[in-house]
Amino acid sequence: MRPVQYFSEEYLEHCKQATPEQIIEFLENYRQLQTPQPKSKLISMKVPEPLLNSFKQKCEISNVKYQTQIKKLMIDWLKR
Repeated sequence: MRPVQYFSEEYLEHCKQATPEQIIEFLENYRQLQTPQPKSKLISMKVPEPLLNSFKQKCEISNVKYQTQIKKLMIDWLKR
């Protein structure tokens, strides 16, 4: 059974002030949260150590997880 969510009067008053754009943004964010994420597949690949180390360092400087960056690069490449 799913839990019931209760809202304070203050929160409900705040929601009444929302613009149509804010409501649409909220609903879109909620829809994205409810959309099942595709399964991930564990892979193994050989990468020269200096390349991997440099890549990890650059990701760390950019405050990005290196595996996330690899996936982003794959997506960007497919979109081209």
